[in-house]
Amino acid sequence: MLKKSTIFVICAGLFCQPVLASRLVENALVEHAGQELDSAKALLIKTVNINSGTMNFAGVKEVGDIMRQEYDALGFKTEWVDGSEFNRAGHLVATYESSTHPTGTKLLLIGHLDTVFAKDDNFQSAKEINSEHIAGPGISDMKGGNVIMLAAIKSLKAQNMLQRLNIKVVLTGDEESSGRPLAKSKKALVDAAKWADVALGFEDADGDIRTAVTARRGAATWQVTTSGNAAHSSQIFTEKVGDGAIFEMARILQAFRLQLAELPLLSFNPGVIAGGTRVTPNKGGDEVTAFGKTNVVAQSATVKGGLRAASEEQLIEAQKIMQEVVSQHLAQTDATFTFDDGYPPMKETKGNKSLLAQYSQVSVDLGYGPVSAVNPRNAGAADISFTAGHVKMAIDGLGLMGDGGHTKEEVADMTTFKQNIEKTAVLMYRLSNP
Repeated sequence: MLKKSTIFVICAGLFCQPVLASRLVENALVEHAGQELDSAKALLIKTVNINSGTMNFAGVKEVGDIMRQEYDALGFKTEWVDGSEFNRAGHLVATYESSTHPTGTKLLLIGHLDTVFAKDDNFQSAKEINSEHIAGPGISDMKGGNVIMLAAIKSLKAQNMLQRLNIKVVLTGDEESSGRPLAKSKKALVDAAKWADVALGFEDADGDIRTAVTARRGAATWQVTTSGNAAHSSQIFTEKVGDGAIFEMARILQAFRLQLAELPLLSFNPGVIAGGTRVTPNKGGDEVTAFGKTNVVAQSATVKGGLRAASEEQLIEAQKIMQEVVSQHLAQTDATFTFDDGYPPMKETKGNKSLLAQYSQVSVDLGYGPVSAVNPRNAGAADISFTAGHVKMAIDGLGLMGDGGHTKEEVADMTTFKQNIEKTAVLMYRLSNP
């Protein structure tokens, strides 16, 4: 229940009645959340026990079908967006447009159905560790968030407050590994953002209930390929043979390290590398085989990595620096550079800060204490980044908190489950007020 001690009302005639009525509604939302907690937990475990690794299309679709039934029962219009054009299972979009408040606040709620755990992974089911912790694949990232937003909507509907809002829920099937081209795989999300006023993401942020996300760094991939003259190693560094492909690659990576390190909040990581007489990467470049000999100057080398930037401007600056480094060659070598944009940065805005302040006030009023912004250095890329440039305000990290995400040690802190259902329901109600 809302703490009475946090309510300060100065009444003038009947002025205080709407304020008190709002408090009564919020108390009822909190009470309903508690009543539905067991069913919400059961739904969470049910979906966690279905493998929905990104490339397990049948599993992603099965979780989507379960959530679709839930939204159908609430009166939402649901649609499965087929993902065949971008080589993924697809997305679930659920829309509620109020007949009584057609111009009311438009909310976009964002989740995802997929996990990082493949179909044949041995981490396949939920396990209750104790009364406060449940382990399971994708339980905090982010099937818990999917259930939190649904439970909050159920609370609003039970108090006849859902009709004050217009809502689109987008549960993507490729957040952990985006389909390509991005223009097609993220179209449903971007279209919903263009429709919405406010975007709420239900990832688990940095696993801390006292934080939420107002800014995320963008994520991109890059690849460098170098070439040199194959020759007997005794002739390396000569005018005719030159320095070879591996030394050229070493020069480039060291220059990247020195020059990119100066950009605040930017991180750059070479993830896979190989060099020698013959280098053969797979189609995606994530697996590379190489052959070489110690007495032969390397003819080829390749490296693929990732880069995270705090803003679009910083992303462009980093790309320019990297291109300039690659264009300067050691003797008798050459190099090529490719840069592939992925998740755009979610830039911190006044609107995002304002929304966080509202969310923090909800948390304080519920007795859970203030919520502060996550350091963008600690926030990975997420689907909300594709929407942030289209809405007035956005925050993420409203989901189920936990530890060990993306590993077999993923464990949810279930004390945050009820808290964030309550906070979401009350925040959505307050956003519905004119």
